[in-house]
Amino acid sequence: MARIELWNGDICDLEVDAIVNAANLSLWMATGVAGAIKRAGGDQIEFAAVRQAPVPLGGAIVTPAGRLAARAVIHAVSLDRDRRTTAPTIEQAVRSAMARAREIEAASIAFPALGTGVGGFPLEEAAAIMVATVRDELERSPLIQHVIFALRGAAAYDAFAQVLARSRDGGTSTGGPAPAFATGELA
Repeated sequence: MARIELWNGDICDLEVDAIVNAANLSLWMATGVAGAIKRAGGDQIEFAAVRQAPVPLGGAIVTPAGRLAARAVIHAVSLDRDRRTTAPTIEQAVRSAMARAREIEAASIAFPALGTGVGGFPLEEAAAIMVATVRDELERSPLIQHVIFALRGAAAYDAFAQVLARSRDGGTSTGGPAPAFATGELA
């Protein structure tokens, strides 16, 4: 049974098999999570991604992780040409990211809150979509043992903690103020 956890901090710091990048159609990595990944991991991540562009909305590709502690970066295209997103796009991007994680035989994966930064999508709605979709995909992902939602700041952390608390079916829930790392729940 996979463990779902929340992390209030930089996704680039996590030692997991794969981190997910909230990508745009061209896969250029300039701002938001993508920019942070590029700065921490190196230009080679962006070069490897752009060589695989374009990727349709909701699709995902895999690149090496450069200098990051992660083994791979999964670029989940969740932003359109205007850097906006929708609920169906976020859901499909999560599904595609989980499919790529299965392909690379990842045991652990970290997601940012897709579409909520530059994309302007409401945190609470993104949290509900992402948690439900990850849970659904875990049923098809026996190798994935650990999912982390890597969030920045109390608002994002609290939105995901509330969704996990409302939807849990066992295990330990997170809540209260946003610590640096908190155990979530079993999927």
